[in-house]
Amino acid sequence: MKTKLTLQLESTLYQFCLEQGAYVVEEVAMPADQGIVDTLSYQQLANGEVQWRCYELKVTKADFHSQAKLSFIGHYNYFVLPQKLYEQVATEIPSKVGVLIYRAFDQEAVALAPQTLRAPGFLTVAKKAQYQELQVDEQELTSHFISSLFREVDKAKRVAKGLQLYSDDQLYKELRKRSQVGYDVYQPEANLFDRFNEELENQKLTALQEELDARNAEYQALQLQYRQLQHPDLGAQL
Repeated sequence: MKTKLTLQLESTLYQFCLEQGAYVVEEVAMPADQGIVDTLSYQQLANGEVQWRCYELKVTKADFHSQAKLSFIGHYNYFVLPQKLYEQVATEIPSKVGVLIYRAFDQEAVALAPQTLRAPGFLTVAKKAQYQELQVDEQELTSHFISSLFREVDKAKRVAKGLQLYSDDQLYKELRKRSQVGYDVYQPEANLFDRFNEELENQKLTALQEELDARNAEYQALQLQYRQLQHPDLGAQL
């Protein structure tokens, strides 16, 4: 599970790469068993040259010293770190690897901003990355990149389509499963089943009230027609 800070770094880096004119995707499995890179960007320069950049996001010292493989196979490779962590591990960073420092925007400034900000913070270059030859076959890397892009597009389409992708049986099983986890009798608003049932009941009551109002209006109209038939003079007066 990603921490809140990791998600902030990820979101900010995504926007940073877009502003550089690069295509970007997270969590890309590398060819030749080179691990999984946190973020990979592809950028084609004006002269037709293609540059690949790999980014590894770290938020704690333990995370930085993790045994997970660092997939620094790109032309340029970077750590993305909070300022405090960078100060702790600066001497351990390889000479060719660059560093981007994350800083969160001041919340008061965010509240006063004239438009919604696209990222929770910004990145500054603390250490430039040095060029190296691509460490994997570029055609294979491109294939992995496209595969990861498709994964993200597929997720986005599933979110856009919502629950229509799932059968009634799947939805029922999921509701039952969630109702059995963390059920709090003292806080019914926190329980999925209670919330669902309450909303469903409210919808039923609203629908019944609308139907009753419609029938009352129809009844009043019929009553008026009946009175007009019984008393023609009343219709003339109206």
